[in-house]
Amino acid sequence: MIAALSGAVLYCGADQAVIDVGGVGYLVFASRRTLERMPAKGEAVRVLVETHVREDHIHLYGFIEESERAWFRLLTTVQGVGARVALAILSVLSADEIERAIAAQDKAIITRADGVGPKLAARITAELKDKVGEISFGAPTRGADQPGGNASSDAVSALVNLGYGRSEAFGAIAQAAATLGRTASIEALVKAGLRELGA
Repeated sequence: MIAALSGAVLYCGADQAVIDVGGVGYLVFASRRTLERMPAKGEAVRVLVETHVREDHIHLYGFIEESERAWFRLLTTVQGVGARVALAILSVLSADEIERAIAAQDKAIITRADGVGPKLAARITAELKDKVGEISFGAPTRGADQPGGNASSDAVSALVNLGYGRSEAFGAIAQAAATLGRTASIEALVKAGLRELGA
């Protein structure tokens, strides 16, 4: 199994690169994000590799960052998500954005990737929800105006109602909750979330 390649870039295309390692050119499929970070032709590069061995082929999938390879592995555990679809998702969303989308159960943002429709996006968010650590808001907080409610969840809903995307709102409130602490009210979280979003 090939786990990494270190060599020189021979070619970089729309969805693949060729890495020269000791005179042997290895064809590596990669996301647009990884390919955009590849150095110029002839320059040294090191890519992490996921090797897929099938009856009729051996494919190498390359990643500049370990977090991207980890998400590739996790995404391909979902029924209906092959290597090509996983790379399409990783081409449009960073590892952090995917994590936020799954934690927030934001199916719409995942459908930005080529080949991912609403049903597959729903399956991805549902199947991976328990496999990734949700962004922690800390312990549930109680908003002053809604006793017994989870202030962070309510603050996310408030931002969504104002027109922000669910993942975007989730990330802003997660940051606000980390800054303000567990006792923050819904109002304080929404105000801090709006500041995070640049409103």
